[in-house]
Amino acid sequence: MKTEKGTILRQECIAKDTYRMVITTTQSADMNPGQFVNLAIANVMLRRPISICSIDKDSFTIIYKVVGKGTALLSRMYAGECIDVFGPLGNGYVIEEREQEVLLIGGGAGVPPLYELAKRYLRCGAHVDVVLGFHDEPSIFYEQEFRDLGCEVYVATMDGSYAHQGTVLDAIDQEGIKTSFICACGPLPMLKALEQRYTKGYFSLEARMACGMGACMACIAKDAREADMYHRICKEGPVFAIGKVVLV
Repeated sequence: MKTEKGTILRQECIAKDTYRMVITTTQSADMNPGQFVNLAIANVMLRRPISICSIDKDSFTIIYKVVGKGTALLSRMYAGECIDVFGPLGNGYVIEEREQEVLLIGGGAGVPPLYELAKRYLRCGAHVDVVLGFHDEPSIFYEQEFRDLGCEVYVATMDGSYAHQGTVLDAIDQEGIKTSFICACGPLPMLKALEQRYTKGYFSLEARMACGMGACMACIAKDAREADMYHRICKEGPVFAIGKVVLV
């Protein structure tokens, strides 16, 4: 990990309150799917952790939702501006090359890190199903981008305004998807529901972070098997094997 001044190549709104930013940096060579970066934003005390969506030779892409002052200020930055990037941080997804069928499940802001993961599994020759969950149709993003990679893509909206009505599990059931190995990222209720059904694969946890490198112990998850053992989500995670930590 290192701190570097990157340059914003592109910034655009791609869905309701959702933005895509492409940043040029030498750090991309060390990035893996599931990791994140901590971005310094002017007039904001703490850096903002943002997951890595796509990795290219000299740049990387992030997708983020405006949820507060920090991300609102981030959305007002423009192409050509410099941005302070600390990363890559955390442990990403393990690529299980023996798996020939992979199910990727993303909910809302949990969708972005699955895009680079899909690219990696497709390179391994795996069949990749992608199920994306959103609140409503205006919030949907990257449905076509996953399809363009070669994935089978299904979408669920809670209000039923697009595709399957309900949760990602409702979409999985309605489409009859039987794949047993999954990788997921999204809100805690979604991950808890998935844990009741699946035992093989990995979850990426969302958490409020301060330092982003494990020093402050602000983001921890209790080990599911060993008493009094805790894992730092920003350091040992954010990706954990299913069943490794207690989801609370």
